[in-house]
Amino acid sequence: MNQTLGARLSPDLTGANVEDAGEHNRAVVLRCIHRQAPISRAEIARRTGFTKPAIARIVDRLLDEGLIMEARRRHGLRGQPAIELEINPDACFAIGINIDRDHLTILAVDAVGNVRARVHHEKRFILPAEFLQLTADAISHFQRSRLIDDARLAGIGLAMPDWLGEISLLGKPKTYQEWTAFDVRAALENLTQHPVFIENEANAAALAELDYGLGAESSSFFYIAINPCPGGGLVLDGNGHRGAMGLSGEIGWLPIADGGDGKAHKVQLLGEIFSLFFLYDFLAQHGVEVSVPHDLLTLDAHGRRLVSQWLKEMSAHLAVAVKHIGMIVDPDAVLVGGRLPIRIVDELLRYVHEHLDAEDTSLPSLHRASLGEDASAMGAAAMPMAAALMLASADAAQRTRSPLKNMDRLNS
Repeated sequence: MNQTLGARLSPDLTGANVEDAGEHNRAVVLRCIHRQAPISRAEIARRTGFTKPAIARIVDRLLDEGLIMEARRRHGLRGQPAIELEINPDACFAIGINIDRDHLTILAVDAVGNVRARVHHEKRFILPAEFLQLTADAISHFQRSRLIDDARLAGIGLAMPDWLGEISLLGKPKTYQEWTAFDVRAALENLTQHPVFIENEANAAALAELDYGLGAESSSFFYIAINPCPGGGLVLDGNGHRGAMGLSGEIGWLPIADGGDGKAHKVQLLGEIFSLFFLYDFLAQHGVEVSVPHDLLTLDAHGRRLVSQWLKEMSAHLAVAVKHIGMIVDPDAVLVGGRLPIRIVDELLRYVHEHLDAEDTSLPSLHRASLGEDASAMGAAAMPMAAALMLASADAAQRTRSPLKNMDRLNS
């Protein structure tokens, strides 16, 4: 192996150049193709440090297994045109489920992240029994319609907030506490013979960005999700980071000092003033009714001015959060996404930048997330897909994890 080249690579793209290295070397090559496709055999050898004969053997095996495909010949170079390799979209499939206080989204996704089918329910406070029925119906629809090959289904991923039935929320019915006693893992495992993966929805959105979005440009970033409750996900050196207790990224608990009255600073939690539902409530207090994200795009001039007013006020708080994240975590970037429409996220970020020092090179760069409102559902599908393709983002804990419950543990 070329030790000089290998030293420059991340750990998941290095391996032993031994004929019987087996699964590790196979995983290294598969990750390289997933990340860099389209890519030739010679380029894989240069990036991994493996010998060309070793690459030939591994690539032939991956072709035989149907995990990769020869896409095209690259012309315009000297010598024989190189054959470029890509992940085979039909190599495997995954189902990604995202449940939150205002919706249920279920996706069927192929091996390169193409959405083959989407079922979406824009409904608030769906209870466990209805969630299970709607999920079963969607999976059955995907299978009956042959939108996915069930024999190649890598698993089912679920992205949902922790403490779903426990956090106090505007308009939350008492019956929503049913989620606290509901064993969602057991329910899904009874629904299917395929593996079930579970992750916090903001962490899942961050993983989706890592595997299918801005992760190609940044290996360490913090994802801020603007949903009915704000959330955060952290990626460090190309891997999702949940923390010792699974609480990493819970940005809603960040204390914010509000000095808006010009006299005293009132300290509140970010999650008590900043969320999609708080925006809806602010508009309602001013006579504008909004119940779903799309409504924000159809407002008249008065409604748009109110949205801008709220965004400007919240931008100061979000700028504080970005500064704290930069000092504590020091990521390359902070991404802002969630269910807030793209146009409104862009407006929010313009205001946030006004509170940040453009000359301060210690601050992370600030960007709109690339995947939009389905990022958490995409992240849910990315979990079984990462396991099937042996990607660096694969996490065995997702096969046993259940959503966090019992808020009193945080307060004890």
